[in-house]
Amino acid sequence: MSLFNKAFQDYIERFTEKEPKLLAALTRMTYTKAHRPQMLSGHFQGRVLATFSQMIKPNRILEIGTYTGYSAICLAEGLKEGGILYTIDINEELEEMAQLYFAKAGIKDKVNYCIGNALEIIPQLDEIFDLVFIDADKKRYGAYYDLVLEKLRPDGFIIVDNVLWRGEVFTESEGKVSKIAQTIRNFNKKVHEDPRVENVLFPIRDGLMVVRKK
Repeated sequence: MSLFNKAFQDYIERFTEKEPKLLAALTRMTYTKAHRPQMLSGHFQGRVLATFSQMIKPNRILEIGTYTGYSAICLAEGLKEGGILYTIDINEELEEMAQLYFAKAGIKDKVNYCIGNALEIIPQLDEIFDLVFIDADKKRYGAYYDLVLEKLRPDGFIIVDNVLWRGEVFTESEGKVSKIAQTIRNFNKKVHEDPRVENVLFPIRDGLMVVRKK
């Protein structure tokens, strides 16, 4: 899921830090055994997430949408000593794969894996987060955002995936756009007009919205 042609994407990846061997293996396993493997963050976006985390050096990370664990492993690269990453997913069928690779990455003791509805789990988390990554049910983006902003420290960051939705958010005219793309449009507008935050939309893969709480 990239808006850029293959030659451009290949060039970007060529001059980006090499994908770690463990994550390359997780990519292969995901494409072999998981449904909709294109949901994986992948090499370039994974290195972007790792870099953001390394810059922020979070003590507490929240991820909504674990999938096979690729993005969680990337985000954990920047965790402070003693830090914890909470990751939530509704699909328990992929837990075994994710947990296997958390163990291989040496972060299993740093990951609190939650299976269930994120809208029910988030209010129960007695934490203040430094970094949040949202990559789950697009229809609930606005609800996720409202919940996590309350649990985000001032100067904390939220990163939201798929905010360009295959280019539909800006290439299709009003009334002809898909329901999901319109939902993403509404979400982008909501964030951009929220006086509590500052935001930048990065044209990375399918779009990353990076939000800083004032």
